[in-house]
Amino acid sequence: MENKNVKETVRKIFTEYLESNGHRKTPERFAILDTIYSINGHFDIDMLYGLMANQENFRVSRATLYNTIILLMDAKLVIKHLFGNSSQYEKSFNIETHHHLICTQCGKVKEVQNEELKDAIANTRLNRFQMSHYSLYIYGICSRCLWAKRRKKTNK
Repeated sequence: MENKNVKETVRKIFTEYLESNGHRKTPERFAILDTIYSINGHFDIDMLYGLMANQENFRVSRATLYNTIILLMDAKLVIKHLFGNSSQYEKSFNIETHHHLICTQCGKVKEVQNEELKDAIANTRLNRFQMSHYSLYIYGICSRCLWAKRRKKTNK
């Protein structure tokens, strides 16, 4: 689905969510939604705040960002991830299933797609449970940190 169509669709979903739950449809909320759906990959509140600060018409407070993120998560348009100590978010509409590799040294997060993992999880039978979606986090050491660690050992 083309990015413009995705943005129109998520705007409709968010509008319906706000109306059905008695929330106000403010321009700031829609500007936040539009900014999020312009980001590729993960983001945190600080990054979103910085992006929003660059927009002349919509300078929003951190409180507005946090409150809107909660609404967007409830509307199933944003997913929250806890990578180590930090909360990061990503858009969730029309996004292909992927897995996360998280370096325990530097905290870097890399998205990977692995068909074998997807198939294995999709074909796993879960007693008395119907899976709707999942997140997979794989922790370890990235090649950059591993290289630095080996180099440090050899220099001793």
